[in-house]
Amino acid sequence: MVGAGNAGLSAAHAARERGARVTVLEKASRAWSGGNSAFTAGAMRFAHGGLDDLGDLLEPDERHADTELDPYTADEFLADMRRVTLGRGDEAMARILVGDSGDAVRWLHGRGIRFRLMYERQAYEQDGRHRFWGGLAVGAVDGGAGLVAQHRAAAERTGIEVRDDSPVSDLVPGGVIVRGEELRADAVILTAGGFESNPQMRAAYLGPNWDVAKVRGTPHNTGEVLRAALARGAQAYGNWSGCHAIQWDAGAPPTGDLELTNRYSRQSYPLGIVVNADGRRFLDEGADFRNYTYAKYGAEVLRQPQAVAHQLFDARTAGMLRTIDYEAPGATRVDADTIEELAERLGIDAARLVRTVAEYNAAVQPGEFDPSVKDGKRTQGIDPPKSNWALPLEQPPFTAFPVTCGITFTFGGLRVDERARVLDEAGAPMPGLFAAGELVGGLFFHNYPGGSGLTAGTVWGRRAGYAAADL
Repeated sequence: MVGAGNAGLSAAHAARERGARVTVLEKASRAWSGGNSAFTAGAMRFAHGGLDDLGDLLEPDERHADTELDPYTADEFLADMRRVTLGRGDEAMARILVGDSGDAVRWLHGRGIRFRLMYERQAYEQDGRHRFWGGLAVGAVDGGAGLVAQHRAAAERTGIEVRDDSPVSDLVPGGVIVRGEELRADAVILTAGGFESNPQMRAAYLGPNWDVAKVRGTPHNTGEVLRAALARGAQAYGNWSGCHAIQWDAGAPPTGDLELTNRYSRQSYPLGIVVNADGRRFLDEGADFRNYTYAKYGAEVLRQPQAVAHQLFDARTAGMLRTIDYEAPGATRVDADTIEELAERLGIDAARLVRTVAEYNAAVQPGEFDPSVKDGKRTQGIDPPKSNWALPLEQPPFTAFPVTCGITFTFGGLRVDERARVLDEAGAPMPGLFAAGELVGGLFFHNYPGGSGLTAGTVWGRRAGYAAADL
């Protein structure tokens, strides 16, 4: 196994389950081990039958008695995959993801991974009831860091060897090269992530200005394993000019922070408006639940002047922000009693921002506001529109959160078959070579349904581990 994130350790568990001797090679030190998985919120999207269907999976929580969680069917999951990828994703891969999703999450639970409902991220409380929205509700206990820690504990219990500080620099037939030493194996599973931490590759494949994007997660996903596989004849596949990128605190460090991990995320933008450095709106904040827009809106921010934007809220909407992120230590925040004063503190032309807010407020249409459904409370007569959750910004004090683009992972990668075998340029399986996780291409194009990345890593990791052990 090359890479000790969720996909790699899922593959390791599966191979060990079939009796294989397993060694996991992790590029990073023990502190940074786990790749991007450790920097996620630990959310996993999968088909299920609602709250009653999840009772055997979830940690006890007294809030369950006051929770509304509708079923999320396989048809709904597949439709979401088609919709957000504009129909360009590999249909067979999407069907495998959806079909395996529920069983794969329960399989993880059987390996010792603990799950809970993500009340603080995916639910709104109304009339004493917690209502989940957007097809996503379940995450690992203690988030991504907890997910990796539980994976590592399970690996230790079952005799899986994890070698940290073991960067793979090249592939050879029947093995890999680590620090100049050739290590042999009957099968090699590549789960080393994409190239999002490599500024040169980002600029080359994603386009201009991507080299200045901040990296949400590990600094170690620099693409050398992916390049080595391509150099050995593996087939490139998927959306090589696309990636998962979100609105990220403008004051965040260049790469991920081990303490705050995912808490630089700024994803309550559907409750307010987003303006660029010129004081102009440039996207539909309410186009859909944030689970279906957040992974593409980071790229929209990167296209703006100075590659920054500002999320604006008033006293009413600021009280509904996800406190786990917006009140994180060191959050970049600006408060003011007037829009003019807010503009001055942000360095925006005050007249322009006042005009933008006034035009937006005037365009807000009547209707009932409900953040747990697509409420249709919209604007009319302005471009871009706000299609849902349009509340006027009129109650001081006003609050702004400066954001930039934070890249999560790249969508281009290797092509694999249904057994996670890496295919060569002619479409034939490469002997003894498998892949899973963010290093695999074809599943996501342009966008991504929140929580489906970790699920995909488990689905193809498990398939890769089983297939490799059966050689």
